[in-house]
Amino acid sequence: MKKVLIISAVGISVAFVFFLGNGSEPFRLPIYHPSDIDPDWVDKEFVDKTQVHRIPSFSFMDQNGNVITNEVFDGKIYVADFFFTTCPGICPTLTKHMGKVQKAFKDDQNVKIISHTVHPENDSTAVLKAYSEMHRINSNQWHLVTGKKSELYGIARQGYFSISKIEEKMKNAFIHTENFILVDQERRIRGIYNGTIAHEVNRLIEDIQLLKKEL
Repeated sequence: MKKVLIISAVGISVAFVFFLGNGSEPFRLPIYHPSDIDPDWVDKEFVDKTQVHRIPSFSFMDQNGNVITNEVFDGKIYVADFFFTTCPGICPTLTKHMGKVQKAFKDDQNVKIISHTVHPENDSTAVLKAYSEMHRINSNQWHLVTGKKSELYGIARQGYFSISKIEEKMKNAFIHTENFILVDQERRIRGIYNGTIAHEVNRLIEDIQLLKKEL
């Protein structure tokens, strides 16, 4: 796999307990722009752009056959990632660790999760439903979504910066990162975490708590 952006836990993981300036202003999570992301994972249209980036509108189908659009997440904090149900490598770990996020916010209606399949040819709503039940996923909080491959690819490259083209001659061929993407109430990226590493997931949970204080 190509190089993957991993944001260092140093500083950010503990900075939320400190205060900036004269102590009256609490630490706030950074807002990530395309220029902050490894360019291998960013659509060429966005590389080096420094203006405020927001996740574009989308429409997919979840494990219950419901249409899931960006409006479902309006005013919510949410975590996004990419996976596929038959992945033998990192995906089981990603799902297990995302389960920790679900458990940490199981009664919180303001925190959501969306996992996008990168293999829609196989991952139908029925397949996603079975996967959801096997992993005890709460479908009211955590949406496993499928759709057109081009649209999944588009939101990954132009929205979350989480997909790399691996073969230009193969239409829509791509691989996904192990990153969990934290998105705020205004659809801005506020954190990037390696979902295969336990302490990174703990840091994500801490950062969600911090982000909730901005409400």
